[in-house]
Amino acid sequence: MRKSVKILTPTGTPFQMAVWRAIRLIPYGQTRSYQWIAKKIGNPKAVRAVGQACGANPTPILVPCHRVVGSGGRLGGFSRGLRLKRQLLRLERQNGNRLK
Repeated sequence: MRKSVKILTPTGTPFQMAVWRAIRLIPYGQTRSYQWIAKKIGNPKAVRAVGQACGANPTPILVPCHRVVGSGGRLGGFSRGLRLKRQLLRLERQNGNRLK
């Protein structure tokens, strides 16, 4: 008998859900800007709102907001703290190089 696993996905406003879907498109070990996310969801002026949606993300493992950075690679914020954001990005870069 096969058992299925139910994966819970975060719920939020339609805007938040669009942001979180776009964030899931960022490949492991890479980053994208808040501006990139805003453009991706068809609302290029919503950069600050994208940041707020990232901060409201209840599932940072499923929706890796740590991969979203400010323009020029500036880290910006992270609801779990910038120290953890740096560690996660470093870990992904190291593991990503091993996977190549």
